[in-house]
Amino acid sequence: MKLSRRNTLQLMGGTALAASMLGPRRAFAATKITVLNWQGYGTDEKWALEAFTAATGIEVVHDYFNSEAEMITKLATNPGAYDVVLINSARIEQAAGQGLIQPVDFAKIPNSAGLAPKLKDHDNMQYEGETFGCAWVWGMNGLGVRDGKTDPDSYAALADPAWVGKVALFDDAVTAVGLGALATGQDMNDPKDLEAVKTFLQSIRPNLHNLWTSEDQWNKAFAANEFDLSIAWSGGVVRSFRNGGLPVHFVVPKEGAIGWLDGLAVPSTAPDVDAAYAFINYMIDPDFYFRWATEVGAPASANVDAMAKLPEDDLMKQVHKPDYIDTMSIMAALPDARRDAFNALWQEMKAYYAAK
Repeated sequence: MKLSRRNTLQLMGGTALAASMLGPRRAFAATKITVLNWQGYGTDEKWALEAFTAATGIEVVHDYFNSEAEMITKLATNPGAYDVVLINSARIEQAAGQGLIQPVDFAKIPNSAGLAPKLKDHDNMQYEGETFGCAWVWGMNGLGVRDGKTDPDSYAALADPAWVGKVALFDDAVTAVGLGALATGQDMNDPKDLEAVKTFLQSIRPNLHNLWTSEDQWNKAFAANEFDLSIAWSGGVVRSFRNGGLPVHFVVPKEGAIGWLDGLAVPSTAPDVDAAYAFINYMIDPDFYFRWATEVGAPASANVDAMAKLPEDDLMKQVHKPDYIDTMSIMAALPDARRDAFNALWQEMKAYYAAK
């Protein structure tokens, strides 16, 4: 769906939106905040920053990271440099444990009243009984299936001879082990039987056509009919269909999706905490999300009011059903030893696949 110019002007120019950006009714002196995030991930949309600055007087600049490890390093080595940081829920414990981020003051985030309780209060967003990240957006790893093919009801389909030579996997150790854990009835964040995970991943080899690492790579290979069934990102499948015209849809098998949750946090050394909260409040505002989702393409909002604002026929809304918030397993923090074990197993499996 595209907004008309008239609707866009109404959306960005209305007094209601300006009021929602400001949160508590207060005037901000001219100030500047710095946000640390992935480049191109919502917080740096030009139209959004212009609207936010017009409404609040707060200028927003960005610094970027290329990995979550780099994000942690930047927070640790640049105290006082950042006001807001994008942080995956699986990294909250690490960042909070190192004293890099501060507990959330939800009283300063009025739009947080619309957050899905299970996401707002998720264990992964907490450390020692306090919440350190404001839930922002979420998504799932599940199955991308070519239109016209029979929808699998289980991850076991990845090893079904019916899909021989037509399967693709995401080249990511945590996702791969999580997949094997769910397929063998285990906790995806802490599987106790890695041999069972290994056996399942080995069983996929006759069907495996390729491993993918980026959305662009996935789209090109799918468009070339290289595979029909793949581990896929929920939001990526929506974009592939809606923006790329690819004949694909998203399926969540009976074992459940591999979920992820991104939050926005305030560093412990943030120079302007109030301005940081004003920006976070805007980022979970339904009006901001509506335009980001419908014009640009966005993950699912953690704000149920924002998801409700989308048209009923919006594909993002149809794919990211509220029920999945209750049924999906969300990636959790991994101790170093467990992460190393996951990486070692996946490297072994990649060598096994290459030898076929």
